[in-house]
Amino acid sequence: MATQNSDQNSTPKVPLAVVMVALPAQGHLNQLLHLSRRISAYNIPIHFAGTTTHNRQAKIRVHGFDPSAVTNIHFHDFPTPNFENPLPNPNAAIKFPTQILPSLHASTTNLRQPVYDLVHKLSATAGKLVVIYDSMMAYAVQDIYSVPNTESYCFQSISAFSLYSFHWEITGKLQVLPTEAEILKEVPSMEGCFPPEFSEISKLQMDARKSNSGDLFNTSRVIEGFYIDLLSKEKCTGVEKNWAIGPLNPVFIPEKNDSNSKCLEWLAKQGLNSVIFVAFGTTSSLSNEQIAELAIGLEKSEQKFIWVLRDADKGNVFEGDVRRAPLPEGFESRVEKRGLIVRGWAPQLAILEHASQGRTCASQGPRRDSENGPLDHLRRL
Repeated sequence: MATQNSDQNSTPKVPLAVVMVALPAQGHLNQLLHLSRRISAYNIPIHFAGTTTHNRQAKIRVHGFDPSAVTNIHFHDFPTPNFENPLPNPNAAIKFPTQILPSLHASTTNLRQPVYDLVHKLSATAGKLVVIYDSMMAYAVQDIYSVPNTESYCFQSISAFSLYSFHWEITGKLQVLPTEAEILKEVPSMEGCFPPEFSEISKLQMDARKSNSGDLFNTSRVIEGFYIDLLSKEKCTGVEKNWAIGPLNPVFIPEKNDSNSKCLEWLAKQGLNSVIFVAFGTTSSLSNEQIAELAIGLEKSEQKFIWVLRDADKGNVFEGDVRRAPLPEGFESRVEKRGLIVRGWAPQLAILEHASQGRTCASQGPRRDSENGPLDHLRRL
Protein backbone atom coordinates (compact mmCIF):
# COMPACT_ATOMS: atom_id res chain seq x y z
CA MET A 1 0.00 0.00 0.00
CA ALA A 2 1.25 3.46 -0.81
CA THR A 3 2.14 5.38 2.32
CA GLN A 4 1.03 8.91 3.07
CA ASN A 5 2.51 11.51 5.42
CA SER A 6 0.57 11.49 8.69
CA ASP A 7 0.73 15.27 8.79
CA GLN A 8 -1.54 15.98 5.82
CA ASN A 9 -1.14 19.73 6.15
CA SER A 10 2.57 19.44 5.32
CA THR A 11 2.13 16.95 2.49
CA PRO A 12 2.91 18.53 -0.91
CA LYS A 13 -0.15 18.53 -3.14
CA VAL A 14 -0.20 17.08 -6.65
CA PRO A 15 -2.49 18.84 -9.15
CA LEU A 16 -4.46 15.68 -9.87
CA ALA A 17 -4.67 12.12 -8.56
CA VAL A 18 -6.91 9.21 -9.55
CA VAL A 19 -8.44 6.40 -7.49
CA MET A 20 -9.51 3.23 -9.33
CA VAL A 21 -12.16 0.93 -7.84
CA ALA A 22 -12.57 -2.22 -9.93
CA LEU A 23 -15.06 -5.07 -9.67
CA PRO A 24 -13.09 -8.13 -8.44
CA ALA A 25 -13.60 -10.22 -11.60
CA GLN A 26 -10.85 -10.74 -14.16
CA GLY A 27 -12.28 -8.86 -17.14
CA HIS A 28 -13.10 -5.87 -14.96
CA LEU A 29 -9.82 -5.82 -13.04
CA ASN A 30 -7.88 -6.03 -16.28
CA GLN A 31 -9.63 -3.13 -17.98
CA LEU A 32 -9.15 -0.70 -15.12
CA LEU A 33 -5.54 -1.76 -14.67
CA HIS A 34 -4.87 -0.97 -18.33
CA LEU A 35 -6.66 2.36 -17.91
CA SER A 36 -4.37 2.99 -14.93
CA ARG A 37 -1.37 2.37 -17.20
CA ARG A 38 -2.68 4.87 -19.73
CA ILE A 39 -3.37 7.64 -17.23
CA SER A 40 -0.11 7.09 -15.32
CA ALA A 41 1.79 7.82 -18.55
CA TYR A 42 0.77 11.47 -18.07
CA ASN A 43 2.61 11.55 -14.73
CA ILE A 44 -0.66 11.34 -12.80
CA PRO A 45 -0.54 9.20 -9.64
CA ILE A 46 -2.95 6.27 -9.65
CA HIS A 47 -4.31 4.61 -6.50
CA PHE A 48 -5.70 1.17 -7.31
CA ALA A 49 -7.99 0.14 -4.44
CA GLY A 50 -9.11 -3.44 -3.87
CA THR A 51 -8.86 -6.53 -1.72
CA THR A 52 -5.43 -8.07 -1.26
CA THR A 53 -6.48 -11.21 -3.15
CA HIS A 54 -7.89 -9.44 -6.18
CA ASN A 55 -5.11 -6.86 -6.46
CA ARG A 56 -2.69 -9.79 -6.50
CA GLN A 57 -4.77 -11.45 -9.23
CA ALA A 58 -4.81 -8.29 -11.32
CA LYS A 59 -1.03 -7.82 -11.13
CA ILE A 60 -0.11 -11.45 -11.83
CA ARG A 61 -2.39 -11.84 -14.83
CA VAL A 62 -2.00 -8.50 -16.59
CA HIS A 63 -0.47 -8.64 -20.08
CA GLY A 64 1.53 -6.01 -21.91
CA PHE A 65 3.23 -4.26 -19.00
CA ASP A 66 4.59 -4.77 -15.50
CA PRO A 67 2.59 -2.77 -12.91
CA SER A 68 5.40 -3.04 -10.36
CA ALA A 69 7.69 -1.17 -12.75
CA VAL A 70 5.34 1.84 -12.95
CA THR A 71 6.31 4.09 -10.05
CA ASN A 72 3.10 6.14 -9.96
CA ILE A 73 0.64 3.23 -9.76
CA HIS A 74 0.04 2.52 -6.07
CA PHE A 75 -1.89 -0.56 -4.96
CA HIS A 76 -3.94 -0.23 -1.80
CA ASP A 77 -4.56 -3.73 -0.47
CA PHE A 78 -7.51 -4.06 1.88
CA PRO A 79 -8.31 -7.25 3.80
CA THR A 80 -10.03 -9.93 1.76
CA PRO A 81 -13.42 -10.67 3.35
CA ASN A 82 -14.53 -14.20 4.08
CA PHE A 83 -16.83 -15.65 1.46
CA GLU A 84 -17.89 -18.97 0.03
CA ASN A 85 -15.55 -20.04 -2.81
CA PRO A 86 -17.49 -22.68 -4.77
CA LEU A 87 -16.26 -24.43 -7.89
CA PRO A 88 -17.89 -23.52 -11.21
CA ASN A 89 -20.58 -25.91 -12.40
CA PRO A 90 -19.91 -26.89 -16.04
CA ASN A 91 -23.34 -28.53 -16.27
CA ALA A 92 -25.38 -25.59 -15.00
CA ALA A 93 -28.45 -24.69 -17.02
CA ILE A 94 -27.56 -20.98 -16.79
CA LYS A 95 -23.99 -20.38 -17.92
CA PHE A 96 -23.56 -17.26 -15.81
CA PRO A 97 -20.56 -17.67 -13.43
CA THR A 98 -22.59 -17.89 -10.23
CA GLN A 99 -19.54 -19.21 -8.35
CA ILE A 100 -18.05 -15.68 -8.18
CA LEU A 101 -21.17 -13.99 -6.80
CA PRO A 102 -20.31 -14.56 -3.10
CA SER A 103 -16.96 -12.89 -3.72
CA LEU A 104 -18.51 -9.97 -5.60
CA HIS A 105 -21.07 -9.29 -2.89
CA ALA A 106 -18.60 -9.59 -0.01
CA SER A 107 -15.95 -7.44 -1.67
CA THR A 108 -18.40 -4.72 -2.72
CA THR A 109 -19.91 -4.29 0.73
CA ASN A 110 -16.64 -4.62 2.66
CA LEU A 111 -14.78 -2.05 0.56
CA ARG A 112 -17.23 0.77 1.29
CA GLN A 113 -15.52 2.12 4.43
CA PRO A 114 -11.89 1.53 3.32
CA VAL A 115 -12.52 3.26 -0.01
CA TYR A 116 -14.13 6.24 1.69
CA ASP A 117 -11.24 6.51 4.17
CA LEU A 118 -8.70 6.32 1.34
CA VAL A 119 -10.47 8.97 -0.76
CA HIS A 120 -10.83 11.27 2.24
CA LYS A 121 -7.13 10.92 3.04
CA LEU A 122 -5.96 11.45 -0.54
CA SER A 123 -8.20 14.49 -1.06
CA ALA A 124 -5.88 16.43 1.24
CA THR A 125 -2.88 15.62 -0.96
CA ALA A 126 -4.31 16.56 -4.36
CA GLY A 127 -5.69 19.69 -5.97
CA LYS A 128 -8.35 17.49 -7.54
CA LEU A 129 -9.12 13.85 -6.87
CA VAL A 130 -10.91 11.75 -9.50
CA VAL A 131 -12.53 8.43 -8.61
CA ILE A 132 -13.12 6.00 -11.48
CA TYR A 133 -15.27 3.09 -10.42
CA ASP A 134 -16.70 0.04 -12.13
CA SER A 135 -20.44 0.33 -12.74
CA MET A 136 -20.88 -2.71 -10.48
CA MET A 137 -19.00 -1.05 -7.60
CA ALA A 138 -21.30 1.92 -7.01
CA TYR A 139 -22.11 0.63 -3.52
CA ALA A 140 -18.46 0.85 -2.49
CA VAL A 141 -18.09 4.49 -3.55
CA GLN A 142 -21.47 5.87 -2.52
CA ASP A 143 -20.02 7.98 0.32
CA ILE A 144 -17.27 9.78 -1.59
CA TYR A 145 -19.55 12.58 -2.77
CA SER A 146 -19.17 14.28 0.58
CA VAL A 147 -15.38 14.56 0.13
CA PRO A 148 -14.16 18.01 -1.03
CA ASN A 149 -12.38 18.48 -4.39
CA THR A 150 -13.46 14.98 -5.52
CA GLU A 151 -15.40 13.98 -8.61
CA SER A 152 -16.26 10.55 -9.98
CA TYR A 153 -16.69 8.75 -13.30
CA CYS A 154 -18.42 5.43 -13.86
CA PHE A 155 -16.53 2.91 -15.99
CA GLN A 156 -18.76 0.72 -18.14
CA SER A 157 -17.00 -2.59 -18.68
CA ILE A 158 -19.29 -3.74 -21.52
CA SER A 159 -19.70 -2.29 -25.00
CA ALA A 160 -21.92 0.70 -25.70
CA PHE A 161 -23.92 -1.50 -28.09
CA SER A 162 -24.58 -4.08 -25.36
CA LEU A 163 -25.51 -1.47 -22.79
CA TYR A 164 -27.96 0.21 -25.15
CA SER A 165 -29.48 -3.12 -26.18
CA PHE A 166 -30.01 -3.97 -22.48
CA HIS A 167 -31.66 -0.57 -21.95
CA TRP A 168 -33.88 -1.01 -24.99
CA GLU A 169 -35.07 -4.43 -23.84
CA ILE A 170 -35.54 -3.51 -20.18
CA THR A 171 -37.66 -0.50 -21.12
CA GLY A 172 -39.99 -2.70 -23.14
CA LYS A 173 -38.59 -1.97 -26.63
CA LEU A 174 -40.91 1.02 -26.81
CA GLN A 175 -38.40 3.50 -28.19
CA VAL A 176 -38.57 4.21 -31.90
CA LEU A 177 -35.23 3.05 -33.23
CA PRO A 178 -33.19 5.02 -35.75
CA THR A 179 -32.51 3.14 -38.98
CA GLU A 180 -28.93 2.49 -37.92
CA ALA A 181 -30.15 0.71 -34.76
CA GLU A 182 -32.59 -1.67 -36.46
CA ILE A 183 -30.08 -4.44 -35.80
CA LEU A 184 -31.21 -4.42 -32.17
CA LYS A 185 -34.44 -6.14 -33.24
CA GLU A 186 -32.33 -9.14 -34.25
CA VAL A 187 -30.46 -9.38 -30.92
CA PRO A 188 -31.72 -12.35 -28.86
CA SER A 189 -33.32 -11.58 -25.54
CA MET A 190 -31.18 -11.57 -22.41
CA GLU A 191 -34.01 -13.28 -20.56
CA GLY A 192 -32.65 -16.30 -18.70
CA CYS A 193 -29.03 -15.18 -18.91
CA PHE A 194 -28.75 -13.97 -15.31
CA PRO A 195 -29.61 -15.78 -12.06
CA PRO A 196 -31.73 -14.04 -9.38
CA GLU A 197 -28.67 -13.58 -7.15
CA PHE A 198 -27.02 -11.40 -9.79
CA SER A 199 -30.15 -9.31 -10.16
CA GLU A 200 -30.02 -8.62 -6.43
CA ILE A 201 -26.40 -7.46 -6.64
CA SER A 202 -27.21 -5.28 -9.67
CA LYS A 203 -30.09 -3.64 -7.82
CA LEU A 204 -27.79 -2.97 -4.85
CA GLN A 205 -25.42 -1.10 -7.18
CA MET A 206 -28.16 0.82 -8.98
CA ASP A 207 -29.73 1.97 -5.72
CA ALA A 208 -26.34 3.18 -4.47
CA ARG A 209 -25.36 5.08 -7.60
CA LYS A 210 -25.42 8.83 -7.09
CA SER A 211 -24.67 11.72 -9.39
CA ASN A 212 -21.38 11.43 -11.23
CA SER A 213 -19.60 13.39 -13.95
CA GLY A 214 -20.14 10.89 -16.74
CA ASP A 215 -19.50 7.37 -18.05
CA LEU A 216 -16.32 5.97 -19.60
CA PHE A 217 -16.30 3.21 -22.21
CA ASN A 218 -13.47 0.93 -23.31
CA THR A 219 -14.26 1.51 -26.98
CA SER A 220 -13.69 4.03 -29.76
CA ARG A 221 -16.09 6.37 -31.52
CA VAL A 222 -15.06 4.88 -34.85
CA ILE A 223 -16.58 1.58 -33.73
CA GLU A 224 -19.41 2.62 -31.41
CA GLY A 225 -19.91 6.36 -31.75
CA PHE A 226 -23.53 5.89 -32.84
CA TYR A 227 -24.45 3.98 -29.67
CA ILE A 228 -22.41 6.29 -27.44
CA ASP A 229 -24.53 9.14 -28.77
CA LEU A 230 -27.77 7.21 -28.22
CA LEU A 231 -26.80 6.51 -24.60
CA SER A 232 -26.08 10.21 -24.11
CA LYS A 233 -29.24 11.43 -25.82
CA GLU A 234 -31.54 9.15 -23.82
CA LYS A 235 -29.53 9.35 -20.57
CA CYS A 236 -29.76 5.57 -20.35
CA THR A 237 -27.44 5.42 -17.35
CA GLY A 238 -28.65 8.66 -15.81
CA VAL A 239 -25.98 10.88 -17.38
CA GLU A 240 -25.61 12.54 -20.76
CA LYS A 241 -21.82 12.74 -20.83
CA ASN A 242 -20.16 9.60 -22.22
CA TRP A 243 -16.59 9.19 -23.40
CA ALA A 244 -15.08 6.49 -25.60
CA ILE A 245 -11.52 6.14 -24.28
CA GLY A 246 -10.41 2.77 -25.68
CA PRO A 247 -9.27 0.35 -26.76
CA LEU A 248 -7.15 0.17 -23.62
CA ASN A 249 -4.96 -2.84 -24.42
CA PRO A 250 -1.39 -1.87 -25.35
CA VAL A 251 -0.53 -1.94 -29.04
CA PHE A 252 2.99 -3.23 -28.48
CA ILE A 253 3.40 -6.35 -26.36
CA PRO A 254 6.96 -6.63 -24.94
CA GLU A 255 8.55 -10.05 -24.73
CA LYS A 256 8.30 -11.60 -21.31
CA ASN A 257 10.43 -14.46 -20.04
CA ASP A 258 8.06 -16.48 -17.88
CA SER A 259 6.28 -19.82 -17.75
CA ASN A 260 4.01 -18.77 -20.61
CA SER A 261 6.89 -18.51 -23.07
CA LYS A 262 6.16 -22.07 -24.23
CA CYS A 263 3.18 -20.73 -26.18
CA LEU A 264 5.26 -18.10 -27.96
CA GLU A 265 8.10 -20.52 -28.66
CA TRP A 266 5.60 -22.91 -30.24
CA LEU A 267 3.97 -20.14 -32.28
CA ALA A 268 7.36 -19.02 -33.59
CA LYS A 269 7.71 -22.40 -35.35
CA GLN A 270 4.38 -22.13 -37.18
CA GLY A 271 3.57 -20.56 -40.54
CA LEU A 272 1.93 -17.21 -41.20
CA ASN A 273 -1.79 -17.08 -40.27
CA SER A 274 -1.84 -20.84 -39.70
CA VAL A 275 -2.99 -21.22 -36.08
CA ILE A 276 -6.50 -21.18 -34.59
CA PHE A 277 -6.66 -19.76 -31.07
CA VAL A 278 -9.41 -21.39 -28.98
CA ALA A 279 -10.30 -19.80 -25.64
CA PHE A 280 -13.56 -19.33 -23.78
CA GLY A 281 -12.55 -16.69 -21.25
CA THR A 282 -12.55 -16.63 -17.47
CA THR A 283 -16.29 -17.08 -16.96
CA SER A 284 -17.02 -20.16 -19.10
CA SER A 285 -16.77 -23.79 -17.97
CA LEU A 286 -17.41 -26.39 -20.65
CA SER A 287 -19.07 -29.69 -19.83
CA ASN A 288 -17.26 -32.96 -20.53
CA GLU A 289 -19.53 -33.50 -23.51
CA GLN A 290 -18.77 -30.06 -24.96
CA ILE A 291 -15.03 -30.59 -24.49
CA ALA A 292 -15.19 -33.94 -26.29
CA GLU A 293 -17.18 -32.37 -29.14
CA LEU A 294 -14.70 -29.51 -29.50
CA ALA A 295 -11.74 -31.92 -29.39
CA ILE A 296 -13.25 -33.99 -32.20
CA GLY A 297 -13.82 -30.85 -34.24
CA LEU A 298 -10.24 -29.66 -33.78
CA GLU A 299 -8.82 -33.05 -34.63
CA LYS A 300 -10.90 -33.46 -37.79
CA SER A 301 -10.24 -29.89 -38.91
CA GLU A 302 -6.55 -30.77 -39.45
CA GLN A 303 -5.74 -27.17 -38.51
CA LYS A 304 -2.99 -26.05 -36.18
CA PHE A 305 -4.32 -24.70 -32.90
CA ILE A 306 -3.69 -23.42 -29.40
CA TRP A 307 -6.48 -24.44 -27.04
CA VAL A 308 -6.72 -22.84 -23.60
CA LEU A 309 -8.58 -25.53 -21.67
CA ARG A 310 -9.38 -24.35 -18.17
CA ASP A 311 -12.41 -23.92 -15.95
CA ALA A 312 -13.91 -20.55 -15.15
CA ASP A 313 -12.44 -18.53 -12.29
CA LYS A 314 -13.61 -18.96 -8.72
CA GLY A 315 -14.07 -15.98 -6.42
CA ASN A 316 -10.55 -16.60 -5.10
CA VAL A 317 -8.36 -18.01 -7.87
CA PHE A 318 -5.56 -18.82 -5.41
CA GLU A 319 -7.50 -21.17 -3.11
CA GLY A 320 -9.46 -24.39 -3.50
CA ASP A 321 -9.51 -27.20 -6.02
CA VAL A 322 -9.27 -26.73 -9.78
CA ARG A 323 -11.05 -29.12 -12.12
CA ARG A 324 -8.86 -30.73 -14.76
CA ALA A 325 -11.25 -31.30 -17.63
CA PRO A 326 -10.83 -34.68 -19.39
CA LEU A 327 -9.97 -35.08 -23.05
CA PRO A 328 -10.83 -38.03 -25.33
CA GLU A 329 -8.38 -40.90 -24.88
CA GLY A 330 -5.33 -40.50 -27.08
CA PHE A 331 -6.34 -37.04 -28.32
CA GLU A 332 -3.22 -35.22 -27.15
CA SER A 333 -0.83 -37.72 -28.72
CA ARG A 334 -2.74 -37.65 -32.03
CA VAL A 335 -2.59 -33.85 -32.34
CA GLU A 336 0.75 -33.14 -30.63
CA LYS A 337 2.48 -32.15 -33.89
CA ARG A 338 -0.05 -29.45 -34.76
CA GLY A 339 -1.78 -28.54 -31.52
CA LEU A 340 -0.86 -27.04 -28.16
CA ILE A 341 -3.13 -27.42 -25.13
CA VAL A 342 -2.68 -24.88 -22.34
CA ARG A 343 -4.18 -25.82 -18.98
CA GLY A 344 -3.21 -22.64 -17.14
CA TRP A 345 -3.10 -18.90 -17.78
CA ALA A 346 -2.15 -18.04 -21.37
CA PRO A 347 -0.50 -14.83 -22.69
CA GLN A 348 -3.53 -13.95 -24.78
CA LEU A 349 -2.45 -10.52 -26.06
CA ALA A 350 0.91 -11.89 -27.20
CA ILE A 351 -0.80 -14.84 -28.90
CA LEU A 352 -3.28 -12.62 -30.72
CA GLU A 353 -0.47 -10.30 -31.82
CA HIS A 354 1.64 -13.16 -33.22
CA ALA A 355 1.91 -13.42 -37.01
CA SER A 356 1.18 -17.16 -36.99
CA GLN A 357 -2.18 -16.70 -35.22
CA GLY A 358 -4.82 -16.51 -37.92
CA ARG A 359 -8.26 -17.03 -36.42
CA THR A 360 -9.86 -16.98 -33.00
CA CYS A 361 -12.60 -19.15 -31.56
CA ALA A 362 -13.55 -17.47 -28.30
CA SER A 363 -16.39 -16.55 -26.00
CA GLN A 364 -16.83 -14.23 -23.03
CA GLY A 365 -19.66 -14.12 -20.51
CA PRO A 366 -23.15 -15.63 -20.54
CA ARG A 367 -24.40 -16.60 -23.98
CA ARG A 368 -27.32 -14.76 -25.56
CA ASP A 369 -27.84 -17.05 -28.54
CA SER A 370 -29.22 -20.47 -29.38
CA GLU A 371 -26.09 -22.24 -30.58
CA ASN A 372 -25.84 -25.87 -29.59
CA GLY A 373 -22.28 -25.88 -28.34
CA PRO A 374 -18.64 -24.88 -28.88
CA LEU A 375 -18.35 -26.86 -32.09
CA ASP A 376 -20.69 -24.37 -33.77
CA HIS A 377 -17.95 -21.75 -33.36
CA LEU A 378 -15.44 -24.05 -34.97
CA ARG A 379 -17.71 -24.81 -37.93
CA ARG A 380 -17.74 -21.10 -38.77
CA LEU A 381 -13.97 -20.90 -39.18
